Amino acid sequence: MTAVSLEQDGDIAIVRVDNPPVNALSAAVRTGLLEAVRTIEGNGRIEGAVLLCAGRTFMAGADVREFGKELPGPDLPTVVQAIASSPKPWLAAIHGTALGGGLEVALGCHWRVAAPDARLGLPEVKLGLIPGAGGTQLLPRIVGLERALDLVASGRQIEAAEARELDLVDALIEGDLREGAIAFLRERLAAGAIPPRAAERPVPPFDQTAVAKLAAGIRRRARGLEAPVQAAESVLAAATLPLAEGLACERATFLRLRESAQAKALRHLFFAEREAAKVPGLEAVVPREIRHVGVIGAGTMGTGIAIAFLDAGYPVTIVETSAEALARGRARIEEAYQGLVKRGRLGQAEAAARLARLEGTSEPEALAAADLVVEAVFEDMAVKSALFAHLGRILRPGAVIATNTSYLDVAALARASSRPRDFLGLHFFAPANVMRLLEVVRTDKVAPEVLATGLAVARKLGKIAVVAGNGDGFIGNRIWAFYRRQLEYLLEDGADPYTIDAAMTAYGFPMGPFAVFDLSGLDIALAQRKRRAATRPAGERYVRIPDILCELGRLGRKTGAGWYRYTDGRAEPDPAVLEVIAAERTRRGTPQQSFTAEAIQAHARAAMVNEAARVLAEGIALRPSDIDVVLVHGYGFPSWRGGPLFEADTIGLDRVLADVVAMAAVGGVGSEPAPLLVELARRGSTFGAWAGKESA
Repeated sequence: MTAVSLEQDGDIAIVRVDNPPVNALSAAVRTGLLEAVRTIEGNGRIEGAVLLCAGRTFMAGADVREFGKELPGPDLPTVVQAIASSPKPWLAAIHGTALGGGLEVALGCHWRVAAPDARLGLPEVKLGLIPGAGGTQLLPRIVGLERALDLVASGRQIEAAEARELDLVDALIEGDLREGAIAFLRERLAAGAIPPRAAERPVPPFDQTAVAKLAAGIRRRARGLEAPVQAAESVLAAATLPLAEGLACERATFLRLRESAQAKALRHLFFAEREAAKVPGLEAVVPREIRHVGVIGAGTMGTGIAIAFLDAGYPVTIVETSAEALARGRARIEEAYQGLVKRGRLGQAEAAARLARLEGTSEPEALAAADLVVEAVFEDMAVKSALFAHLGRILRPGAVIATNTSYLDVAALARASSRPRDFLGLHFFAPANVMRLLEVVRTDKVAPEVLATGLAVARKLGKIAVVAGNGDGFIGNRIWAFYRRQLEYLLEDGADPYTIDAAMTAYGFPMGPFAVFDLSGLDIALAQRKRRAATRPAGERYVRIPDILCELGRLGRKTGAGWYRYTDGRAEPDPAVLEVIAAERTRRGTPQQSFTAEAIQAHARAAMVNEAARVLAEGIALRPSDIDVVLVHGYGFPSWRGGPLFEADTIGLDRVLADVVAMAAVGGVGSEPAPLLVELARRGSTFGAWAGKESA
């Protein structure tokens, strides 16, 4: 198969890229495009060229598999420059997605037209990079400096309609894209209406104050990520440097970042997210068809789940115990959509269309014909078991039943339903309509097609799905609970919650752990501790401080006080909490220590890695990279570190094990080094090299 083909339609050349599945800009594509430019330039019968792609998408970016390797063939800047400097005008006809290098190729053309459902963007920052083939220099010349700053530093994709408003796209083509593009080009050539290429334009005038404010916001939000800051600097340079100099600086920054530790970590996550969807044994399994979804519970989590399904196009029936609770839930959903409309994220007509797919009822029997029912009620085994016993009696044969439990035994709930083959966990993360992670929890009884259905639904919801085994807390909450206990030990030994939070935000988390505990509600962790009490190892250290706060009614943000005091929604350190901590230290007679930020960070990392090693060895997670995906997308672990196990491999497991040994000396029983970690460190191996079949 030829990656790039060239044909002629009268005086128009048709350059067609065919490199499935996403027409990545591999060496073969780059070489083919450069040859096409030269062939077209040498053909006196050709007046212009249309560049389009076969398959489901335009060029969706560079071939990530080539990163970090010696690139064969011409580099992408050479290709873009060849198109941009060709005496024959080029038009890019975009369908699907034009991302990264694909959009940069389009920026080198005179015109860009797009199918109405196309999406465009420069997402390089999400891989720790900046555009490296002219994106930061050409885009500002087309859409202006402010818009370019937003698009390049965020890496977000935009719809074709927005691209048209920005003049990034010159026309939207309804119907046949190829024929529409040829007609557009012929019309422009006949009229002599050939605009200057982006490379020939100056950056339009801009508001310097607004640009400075936007750039400052980008630096503030980066939180340790280097790429967004460098992307902003490169875009700003377009306003002051000649194009050739700006391109050279952009390319130098791109090449430097490509070899950086952050880029390697983000590439690891890129592949890890895709690997997570591959579950052994499901390759040929056909999922069940899901047309109608039921959600039981219209609280915060239930309404978030309902919104996620409505956003994906599903009709949803939501069930609550009373008309009043149902009305509150519907009002919460309506408020969420009106907020999106107000912020310009959603049109009023589309918001109305999504709400029109929502029905509410207080009768579970209304779900009798549903294809999938997701439970999101109070986290209590008896309550959930009774509900699932009822659902097992009323749902149609073959309906998929799912629990959103965070900790409870999914297998026991499945047995309560009397339909264990139809039952799985779908553990959403709050807010469920925003957070991308979804833990798909399987039991040993679930039917393969039901597990495949969970993964298929996750894809339609736009979630990153990770399959987890059935165990207390599954992957993420189990690791997070161990991490929380270890931080509580530091608290009792001399640290304070505010110093710990500062250390972990400096490490790269968006929020400190104690601020997160307040956001979740201290009663949630209390309930988990009570459930675990019967199985807690004898002699395990137990810190009473969070229990005391709960006894005082300090349950977090929802009560106005937890680890912090909340005034008008603002978190403030509270001396009353420090008094509680000091009193408990005195009661226990705990020797007091001081902790540096680095010591706190090492202790926290040791906790995450050690428990992750146990989760891995027990088969709760399929692979180390799945754990990295869960911690990054569900718990705020800094993406630029690649996840706790990737970072542990980077640091060296011998060093991490030393930190774990120190952690165990503080924690005592239950904090011992995980056998798998000990074995891998002894062999000088890594989590990344672990095949999953080895035993510690």
